[in-house]
Amino acid sequence: MLLARVDGSVVSTICHPSMTGWRVLICQPLNEEGEETDGPILAIDPLGVHKHQKVILTSDGIATRDRVNDVHSPLRYMVIGIEDEIG
Repeated sequence: MLLARVDGSVVSTICHPSMTGWRVLICQPLNEEGEETDGPILAIDPLGVHKHQKVILTSDGIATRDRVNDVHSPLRYMVIGIEDEIG
């Protein structure tokens, strides 16, 4: 699992059929201190998160492909949780 910040969403007129109907997010992985690590990754969003929210991603490609019902999907990451804000 990864902690990441949502930086935006992807808009495309042509995509893999398994992505049709799914919101695909641009997510910036973060370390435990909240600092950026590596480059941005794409993840599907079954939860309806907003820009700048911190999310928990799974990198289990099998679970993600199962969710989109396509064993040949190129998708790997999926949002599985939203980090609560401490008020």
